[in-house]
Amino acid sequence: MKIYSARHGQTDYNKEDLILGVTDLPLNSTGLAQAEEFAKAVELLGDVDIIIASPMKRAMTTATAAAERCGIEIITDERLREWNYGEFEGKSRYTEGFAENKREFAVKMGETGESLFQLCHRVYSAIDEIRAKYSGKNVLLVSHGGVCRVIETYFNNMTTEEYSNWFMGNCQIIEYNC
Repeated sequence: MKIYSARHGQTDYNKEDLILGVTDLPLNSTGLAQAEEFAKAVELLGDVDIIIASPMKRAMTTATAAAERCGIEIITDERLREWNYGEFEGKSRYTEGFAENKREFAVKMGETGESLFQLCHRVYSAIDEIRAKYSGKNVLLVSHGGVCRVIETYFNNMTTEEYSNWFMGNCQIIEYNC
């Protein structure tokens, strides 16, 4: 079994370096073009059996481009939604306290959002279920930067420093062998 992890295409918040979590923004024109290129890349992989995506617009648009090009079914999973960044939502990535809050695993993001432990719990439970339910199939997960970072920790050990600095580009695909 392979699990592929991909991040959605670009949004205006991504372009402007703003924190984007639960705000359900669409892809911008660059993101739509990235989604088309992503669909070609998925087609070239040639072995994706099913796509499981976050229900958020930016992830669904990205996943739909690949699904339509490759004739693959999409299933949505709420557990792949982006991290709730609380009061940091919509602010600059360089807002005081954001980077520090991201490193505090048991503290709710921006005091009103999710803690990293909460995010990890829902993402890890999704991956555990996907591995059990789709054993023997190759699955493409289409989600978000924060979720992709947690997926990386599921398959690879990371120090706090590595975790804090890990980044996944828009429409990038990473392969994990299970």
